[in-house]
Amino acid sequence: MPILYIPHGGGPLPLMNDVNHKGLIKFLTTIIHELPQPKAIIVITAHWEESEVTISSNPTPGMLFDYSGFPPQTYQYAYPAKGDPALAKRIQYTLEQQGVSTSLDDQRGFDHGTFVPLMLMYPDAALPVIQVSLQKDLDPQLHINVGKALAEFSTQGMLILGSGSSFHNMRIPEALTAQAPTMSQEFNQWLNNTITGETSWEKKADALSRWQEAPHGKFAHPREEHLLPLHVCFGAAQALKLSVKNVFNQPFYGIHVSAFLWR
Repeated sequence: MPILYIPHGGGPLPLMNDVNHKGLIKFLTTIIHELPQPKAIIVITAHWEESEVTISSNPTPGMLFDYSGFPPQTYQYAYPAKGDPALAKRIQYTLEQQGVSTSLDDQRGFDHGTFVPLMLMYPDAALPVIQVSLQKDLDPQLHINVGKALAEFSTQGMLILGSGSSFHNMRIPEALTAQAPTMSQEFNQWLNNTITGETSWEKKADALSRWQEAPHGKFAHPREEHLLPLHVCFGAAQALKLSVKNVFNQPFYGIHVSAFLWR
């Protein structure tokens, strides 16, 4: 299976047909045409952090509405995809074999980093879905290593989906509002050059590990939880030596964000 990193938008807004999300909605509803049908979906979600990498093992996950201030109907969404406890245990074993400390969580439901994009990509909810958390220390190299360990599941027909955003600054200072589009564009260009450039995998991994040194890196990500699902996807792609292309590169509220597909 290909490996995909996406922006999931702001809260439930993509499901509300928000006008500022039009391009993203179109992307999420059409990108599946570039993908074979997966056997299962493994989502690395920016909205789940634990002290060690944690894998959802709930056979019938509920919904986790981890946003606030939206209309009542946005707390009524349902995404009745099944979990897969056996697959969760296999993922745990594989990560442990590669030295990654892990836990299983048999209670967690689907957070909006998972259910929002999947309701647009796979609305029939017919595929098993496993969520994988970030580790709270947000170590870039560790998350690249998590991806390397997960790579074998791609070869078994499962979609590795990193759900976050290549730009995520929710509190842009008023003094920088006018400069934000240009600053985001410069960070986005650095990210695209790093991911899609013709340098070695090792140099790309090193650059991603030092993302804070990128132009406006800490402005684009005051906290990097929305970027690190990209590191996991990159690590899986590095292990498999896959080719990459940018499949979404648009201004979003004036801010530039990207999605990447490795195959």
